[in-house]
Amino acid sequence: MQFGIDRLVSDPSLRKPLLGKRVALLGHPASVTADLTHGIDAIAQLPQITLTAAFGPQHGLRGDKQDNMVESQDYLDPLHRIPVFSLYGEVRKPTAEMMDAFDVMLVDLQDLGCRVYTFISTLRYVLEAAANYKKEIWVLDRPNPIGRAVEGFLLEQGWESFVGSGRMPMRHGLTIGELTHWFAKTCRLDVNFHVVEMEGWAPDAAPGFGWPLFERAWINPSPNAPNLWMARAYPGTVMLEGTTLSEGRGTTRPLELFGAPDLDAGEILKYMKKIAPSWLNGCKLRPCWFEPTFHKHAGKLCQGIQIHTEVPCYSAEAFKPWRLQALVFKAIRHLYPDYELWHDFPYEYESDRLAIDLINGGPRLRLWADDPRANPEDLDALASIEELEWTEERSDVLKYKVGLGYCKTS
Repeated sequence: MQFGIDRLVSDPSLRKPLLGKRVALLGHPASVTADLTHGIDAIAQLPQITLTAAFGPQHGLRGDKQDNMVESQDYLDPLHRIPVFSLYGEVRKPTAEMMDAFDVMLVDLQDLGCRVYTFISTLRYVLEAAANYKKEIWVLDRPNPIGRAVEGFLLEQGWESFVGSGRMPMRHGLTIGELTHWFAKTCRLDVNFHVVEMEGWAPDAAPGFGWPLFERAWINPSPNAPNLWMARAYPGTVMLEGTTLSEGRGTTRPLELFGAPDLDAGEILKYMKKIAPSWLNGCKLRPCWFEPTFHKHAGKLCQGIQIHTEVPCYSAEAFKPWRLQALVFKAIRHLYPDYELWHDFPYEYESDRLAIDLINGGPRLRLWADDPRANPEDLDALASIEELEWTEERSDVLKYKVGLGYCKTS
């Protein structure tokens, strides 16, 4: 199969409209071609293409920032001698000076298929700026590595943030190119954009179920996204960032496991199986011990659970990471009623709302977990309605066939 960047690099006729224009790239470490050449290097080598600037989202163009909420600075690329502008720092929305550095921006961002992953917020901001400054945007499409499955509450009105750029659920099931169409439509943007679509992406095909497993190398789009298994769990485990529990940062399996020094993982798992066994389907859960070398509970032995999605029983449809993680919170609240679970700290440029609520696009999940009278059926009923609503809404922007064929729609 070919990603958008592969088609652009290999087809001179496709990039003919770029001739004579100043070109910029918005990318990150995973912005690579099939032969693992970084996009900035591949585009700079193209004949008659004038690369004049580059942009980096959270963690930077080259992935220089390890932890969350660590800002990047502007700098001069030492190889290509062009400015590299940071869109994660004092500036998150491109300024007039930045927009003046190019005529066409190529956007090549590997998303994880989760609303909270900030690259899609950066995409929205770039589209809005392009509409305001009359610039052209080309999105080089990439797979949604976790496929078409949908899960979670829709973002509530008034809860927009850098981790909530639109009224979509936690697991949205769209590619970065399809999201471009959706943002342009729902934000009513008068923007000149073009999506270079993939060829050969089969979003529901085994064994990757969204990612072309064994065809393409996995490159970390951010430092703590080390593999496909993390991406599969992320729409649930990202909620751990709003809690006092370790999400595995400081270990070799971040956002695949979780825990704390003062929890009994066996009892938590037992209670989860008791009240909502179907929410544990499509994966294997393994009680484990780990000691983070940095971040939460650094240097302390934690008892926790690892989520395994690299197992034969994995199913993109059956696996419900958002419900699974919600069930963990419900179990902790039942077993440890006074446990200090929600972490109150400034999160992604917000300081007046709880991080767990920002992550979920509203307080409903937290209120459900804290309410001893609320049960899994209550959460499932509410979420299912909104998941169906989203599934119907997004149908207008789906560009790739779901089924047996490896083909692209027109």
